[in-house]
Formats: sequence, C-alpha cells, structure tokens
Amino acid sequence: MTSHIMLTSHPRTRSGLYHAVKWGAPSARDRGPFVASLSDPAQRNVIGTHSGAYSLYRALAVAAGNLQSTHRPDLSNTTPAAEIGPHPQWCDPKKIVSFDPWGHRVAEEFGHLLAAGIDIRPTIAVTKAHINMPELAAAIAAGRLKPDGDILAANGDVKVTKAAIDPVWYLPGIAERFGIGERELRRTLFEQTAGMFPELITRPDLKVFLPPIGGMTLYMFGDVEKLGQPETKVACRVHDECNGSDVFGSDICTCRPYLAHGIEICVEMAQQGGVGLVVYNRKEGRALGEVTKFLVYNARKRQKGGDRAETYFARTECVAGVQDMRFQELMPDVFHWLGISRIHRWASMSDMKRNALVSAGIDIVEQVAIPDELIPADARVEMDAKMAAGYFSPTGAPQADELTRAKGRGLNE
Repeated sequence: MTSHIMLTSHPRTRSGLYHAVKWGAPSARDRGPFVASLSDPAQRNVIGTHSGAYSLYRALAVAAGNLQSTHRPDLSNTTPAAEIGPHPQWCDPKKIVSFDPWGHRVAEEFGHLLAAGIDIRPTIAVTKAHINMPELAAAIAAGRLKPDGDILAANGDVKVTKAAIDPVWYLPGIAERFGIGERELRRTLFEQTAGMFPELITRPDLKVFLPPIGGMTLYMFGDVEKLGQPETKVACRVHDECNGSDVFGSDICTCRPYLAHGIEICVEMAQQGGVGLVVYNRKEGRALGEVTKFLVYNARKRQKGGDRAETYFARTECVAGVQDMRFQELMPDVFHWLGISRIHRWASMSDMKRNALVSAGIDIVEQVAIPDELIPADARVEMDAKMAAGYFSPTGAPQADELTRAKGRGLNE
C-alpha cells in the first residue's frame, strides 16, 4: 500500500483514458461506461464508488487484510439469466435518472474495454430463483391460488426472475426531477454528507454519482421478455422495506400482509399469461431509518390519550422533522427500464406512489386495496391515518371522530 493519499477532488485527464458520459445516448457504447476505478483515478468518470452502502464494508475488508485493494471481479458466466430490454425509454434522458439502464449488460456492451484493462462493473444483476412464503401455502389451501406445476408448485414454490439494482444518479436529471438547480443539489449533497464527496462541488464535469445508499430488488413472475409489449398485462406491488414486518411479522403496520397480498396478485397475473412485478425498495422507515421509526413507535404509544390516527403523522414529525423521505419521484424509473407504460392491477393504496406513476406517463387501470381482514389490529391506527391523509380506500376515508379514538396497543401490552 502506498504511503500517500491520492485526492480525487481535482480534474485529471490523460489522452485516450477519459471516457465521457452522454446520458440518454442511443446505445450503451454511445453513452459510455461508468468507471469508478480506485486503482487508477485518471480513468474515473463518476463520483463515488461501486457497491453503494456496502462500500464501507469493502474498505474494512481491505484495511483488515482480507481483500486486496486491487481485486477486480471475474465476470465469467455472470451475464443476466433473462433478457431485459433494451427499451426505447433507456435512451430518453428524462425517463431514467436514478440508475444505469445498461447496468446489467456491462460484460456484453463493454467487453472490449474490460479486455483493455478498464475496471467497469455491473450495477444490475439478473438471476432466477424460487421463493416460498407461508402466506402462499395458505392461499393455496383457501383455494385463492391454484398450483399449475410451472409458475406455482403444489408446495407453494414460485418461480421468479430477480434483479438487484444499485443506484446510479445522473445529477442533472435528478435536479430537474425535483425542480432544483444542479449546483444546489450538488452543494446540499456535499454539505449533508459532511463533505464526504468533494467532487460534487469541485468536478462539475462529472455528472454521475454513485450514492452510498441501498438500492432495490425486483421479483418478476412469468415471462419477463413479454414486458414492453403493449398487449402484456401487468400486476404490480411497489413495496418500501420494513424489516420488522416483512421479516419478523411485527403487527404495528400492514407491510408484510400487503406484500404477501401483492405477490398473490402477481402470481395470478403470471398464470393468466401476463407478468407480475414486485419492486422492493431499501427505504426503511419511509427512508427515515429504523432507529427513527422505533423512536416514533415509543412516542406514539406513550403519548397522552394513547396511540391514535389523529396524531399518527405528528409523532413522526416530532422526531424526524418530516413525515416521509421516500421521494416517490424517482420510483417510476424502474417501470421505464422494464418498458412498462400500463399497470393493469396495482396493489397499493398510496396516493404518493400513484401520483408519481401517473405523472411519469404510466397508466393505472385498477387500484387494489389490502383486504380489510389482512390488516392487523395494531395497524389500524396507521391505516386510518393514511386513508384520512389521501390513501386510496374503496370505502372512503374514516370520519374525523374515528381518528381521535385510541386503537393501538399500549407499549407494554
């Protein structure tokens, strides 16, 4: 290891090595690769580094001597297990701004540069798997789902195509999406990360940023190569991560029940010849984080008058200063990546998600609410508060006096 530190906050260009990025170009080669090489700063054309939130673990592995800092991945046999795209939306610089639409095709599109020694890494991986949830077995037992021996097996196994997507931000596009200036965006990102990425303000020539945040995972049911075809019907659940409910079954919210219900709808659509899609975003606690979420739980349960819908959002604002930081404005990008312009069954009650999709030109035919019997008793507070705030409800929003009644369990019950 060298004894000096190579700073990255000033431009370095060497003839023939710098790869300019043309976001929205008609092909991957025209657009150019994203090079986040740490071993040769002169090659870099992006801000940040690969692996998102895991980049710090990589640093620990290098510091501990468990990983060579010069290691490059062997991409043999890692190409996508299913064909996705390209779709016309990939070449529209306004449609996709939060990840690289060509990120799963690095080995195919930039093989010549990889062979020349340029360190280019995929930001999307596509594979195939089986999933199984107890709720699917229950749906089979209840007769709502019927095994077909292909998509759904009698034991509840479901065949899926999975895609993991790391964030890649095109800064001019992100700024435009939020109606702010690029310079303002760069400065705020720099200041609010305590100066972690000086290139944000010293390298205006670098337009692409690899933020150290979680990405998303897609679970696709049926033939994904049908996506982008006008006749293909699509069912979808966009789900923002909730570890407590999704994994451990906490009943203070409807997250896991709605996720399971969405998967059931996706399986049905795939069995009918369409495609089902679950988009799982790493945005724990409305992107406020799990520590903040648990603090809010305590505040809700301990407040005078008990846990009630009337003060549901106020308790979050008291702790976090804001109700929600998920920013659904970026969410439609993944639908453009998949070539989807119409969702036939939309398993979500969120007005924010719906508005973001409709504003992005994506039509929603049917909005599907979570069945009332799937709402846990302790989650009634959350559900009533959200419906009163604008969430879709086939029965209408609760009355004002209903919101004042305490419904949540006490903290020690």
